[in-house]
Parts: sequence; C-alpha cells; structure tokens
Amino acid sequence: MAVPTNAQTTYGTTGNWDDLEDRIFMVSPTDTPFIASVDAIEATQPLHEWQIDALAAASATNASLEGDDADFSAVSATTRLSNTCQISEKAISVTGTQQATASAGRRNELDYQTVKRSLELRRDMETSLLADNAEVTGNATTARELGGALAWFTSNVSRGSGGSSGSLGNTATTQGTQRAFTEAQLKSVIKSCFDNGGDPDYIMLGSFNKQKASEFTGNATRYLDNVGEKLVTNIDVYQSDFGRMKVVPNRFQSARDAYILELDMWAVAYLRRPRQMDLAQTGDAKKRQVLAEYTLVSRNEAASGVVADLTTS
Repeated sequence: MAVPTNAQTTYGTTGNWDDLEDRIFMVSPTDTPFIASVDAIEATQPLHEWQIDALAAASATNASLEGDDADFSAVSATTRLSNTCQISEKAISVTGTQQATASAGRRNELDYQTVKRSLELRRDMETSLLADNAEVTGNATTARELGGALAWFTSNVSRGSGGSSGSLGNTATTQGTQRAFTEAQLKSVIKSCFDNGGDPDYIMLGSFNKQKASEFTGNATRYLDNVGEKLVTNIDVYQSDFGRMKVVPNRFQSARDAYILELDMWAVAYLRRPRQMDLAQTGDAKKRQVLAEYTLVSRNEAASGVVADLTTS
C-alpha cells in the first residue's frame, strides 16, 4: 500500500498540537522512616546538649543489720552529651520568563521546584542523621556537621574483622571486613541491648539485607494475608526473645549496616524546622530557599545497637 498522491500527512503539516500529557511522573523515593518515627524536639542553641545517667548494678547482698546506721552510697554525676546542629539547604531560582510561560504538568514553576527541593532536603536530612559522620563544630569557614547515628553506637555492636566503633558522635567508625548478615549476629546484638537495659523495637536496614533478614528462620514471623489468604514470606515483624521488633527497609541509610533501635531513645532536635523563604530579587528571577537547622539526639546509645560491615550484593 502507498499513501495516495497529494494526501496531506502529519509529516508535512505545520500547526498540529503537541500531545504532551499534563502530568509529571517521578519514581524517586521520598520515604524517610527514621525522621518519621523518632521524636521531633526543639533546640535553642547550635550546640544541643542533654544528660544521661545509670543506676548502680543490682546487688544480691543488700542486707542490713537491725538498727544499724544508714550506709550512704557514693553519688555519681550525670554524663553530659551534645551534638552540633547542621544547616541543610536547597535554593531555587526561576526567571520571570519561565514563570510567565505555560508549562505542562505544573501551573507555577517556582512552586513546583520548591516542592521538589523540599523533598530532596528531607532525604538529605535522613541520610545525614543515619550516616557514619563525625561531629564538626565548625567555624567561620567550615560548615557545622552533626554526628550521625553510626558514630554513636559503642555498647552493642557486631563488626567485621578490623572494624571498630566511633565515640559518641565525635569520631566516625573504622569499617571492618564485610560479611554476610546472619540471624546469629542479629540475636547477639539484640541480647546485648537487653542486657544493657534497652528494649529495641526497630530493625532498620538496606534493601539487600532486608531480603537476607526475610530468610531468617529461627524467630521469623510468617503470616497469612487475611484478604487473599496467601502466604507472606517477608518479615515485617521479627519476634525476638525479648519482644517484637518492626523490620523496615531504608533507602537512605548505610546499606552495609543493620541498625537495631529503641526509637524513644532517639530524637531530631530542630533549631530551625524545615521552612521556605523568599530571597531578595536582584534581577528578572524569583529566588527561594528551603532550609533546616537540626541535629541528632542519641538519648542513650546503650539501648540500641548495630550489626555492621555486611555484604550488600
């Protein structure tokens, strides 16, 4: 078959409307389970501080003579901890011409870009809070940085050969030799948390090791979906010897580490909560900034732990 002689086709026509959908499709993930799960509290200074304490060890020999004078125990001081507030920001500049131009999928380019940058900022914050990053107090030429979660774990850890812990957010860890994630490693850290007084309720890990955890058989919770009565083989709840724990994958944490967390022992302290500000216009462009000033609060790291140095493929 051939096109009839002198038939007008779309190939030679000028003026046909573009067929562009009035929507924008984005697959980039925006879930931030750590920020969404822990307390959000207020900070009043760039250096946020808190205190921790501990009870004396339990004694089986606490027996006194009848009528004896009181025996006064030595008083121990609390321990004062701190972390530095970090400023994270994103900036947007859109020309007046672009603002006046009709665009598919959005009515206002500045507002659309502000939403995007706000989501990106939250992802950056989640990554910083969970990172193996040492605290940086900063100065006039050096940006302040918060000590990330991996730099806090010291009491309950399982590490690969050669690995070592950081120190209360002040120093980063030394990574060890990577090894496969096993249930024995997980159970060891959970037990250590319990022995140190913690009640962890969250296991947070990357996608590869989330699938590895779904292969655990000892205390894995397998259940039937009530609607379709189909067997669900992934673990959403891990029944440990010391209580149930939610198992959550996180795209923005270290993929080589599994965090065992008691959530009420962590918080995000905000000196300035996420906000957007219009900046001074110096030409034919509108400017906007989204910004947050925040830090990680490890209320007592002995309640949580980490299985570190895991393989990721």
